[in-house]
Amino acid sequence: MTEMVHGLVPVKAGDPVLPRWWRTIDKWTMSCILALFAIGLLLGLAASPPLASRNGLPAFHYVERQALFGGLAIVVMLLVSMLPPVQVRRLAVIGFGLSLVALMGLPFLGTDFGKGAVRWYSLGFASFQPSEFLKPGFVVLSAWLLAASMERDGPPGKLWSFGLMGAIVLTLALQPDFGQAALILFSWAVMYFVAGAPMALLLGLVGVVGFTGTVAYEHSEHFARRINGFLSPEVDPRTQLGYATNAIMEGGFFGVGVGEGEVKWSLPDAHTDFIIAVAAEEYGLVLVLAVITLYAFIVVGSLLRLTRERDMFIRLAGTGLACSFGVQAMINMGVAVRLLPAKGMTLPFVSYGGSSLIAGGIAVGMLLAMTRSRPQGAMGDVLRRERG
Repeated sequence: MTEMVHGLVPVKAGDPVLPRWWRTIDKWTMSCILALFAIGLLLGLAASPPLASRNGLPAFHYVERQALFGGLAIVVMLLVSMLPPVQVRRLAVIGFGLSLVALMGLPFLGTDFGKGAVRWYSLGFASFQPSEFLKPGFVVLSAWLLAASMERDGPPGKLWSFGLMGAIVLTLALQPDFGQAALILFSWAVMYFVAGAPMALLLGLVGVVGFTGTVAYEHSEHFARRINGFLSPEVDPRTQLGYATNAIMEGGFFGVGVGEGEVKWSLPDAHTDFIIAVAAEEYGLVLVLAVITLYAFIVVGSLLRLTRERDMFIRLAGTGLACSFGVQAMINMGVAVRLLPAKGMTLPFVSYGGSSLIAGGIAVGMLLAMTRSRPQGAMGDVLRRERG
């Protein structure tokens, strides 16, 4: 069988794990993640001291916690990226099962921290959000089911994955957590599209989403309030969106200067959901464009590497993970500039948040594992094997 490798990287079966990992890993994506984490710490130095002051804590309390959780996330990312796809799949199935159990227990043991949605477990020293850990597990498990359904005499994986997606989206919507529900739905739809879904089915799914949104608007005060705030022609300057919009306008191209921003004193979520507003005010459009470029480089670069992948499971899982990562960043920044309704979603590797950072490390570690360079047979050999 003729050997081919991504990027012409030689891989020998007897190589030690670390040298093989270093030669085959997507170093550009890994570097972009480290750059985003460094930017997050820089912005945390500006955004979190006001919150620490209001809570009677040391000035850099939240920065230190972000560095701790972020460092742990980076370690987890590197460890997961060393796993072969089969072990990544096993890890995803176990993680998905545990996260699903935790998600089901939220109505009984969870808390909303005064935000109107029961999404967290309070552990005293920290909080835990199951939906953050559910996402990567769901993506990889769905990719496995979709790929299995395409094999000869395979199971009805497309139907099973659809049922699984529907159950999770409904559970998240009841919290309510429409942002995470939309992200789960989007990642599944992207994988289903790559797997060869008919356009009629996807258009029908869009209609179902529209109908569901209408019902949610009529029966959920939480959802209706956010939609009304988004559709209002004027922004109340005393709301989080009002403060964020003003900060972005004040920042201009180069920003008002390091430490000179005012929005961090007004926004309670300046270090999490609206961290990009702090970046825009103090560092201007220059830093915001740099952040957008890093996210785009990660997503586009990963998808390009996956186009050369011939294992359908790896291709689907990698595509779902990359698109989920990119869309979460897009939603967070879109909310800050009022292009999207408020969702309560963090900016991956930049916002403060233990669950978000560690779950992000797991997800990106899985993506790096899927996009590693590996020997593959020539396309003719693969087609002959499938026909046989």
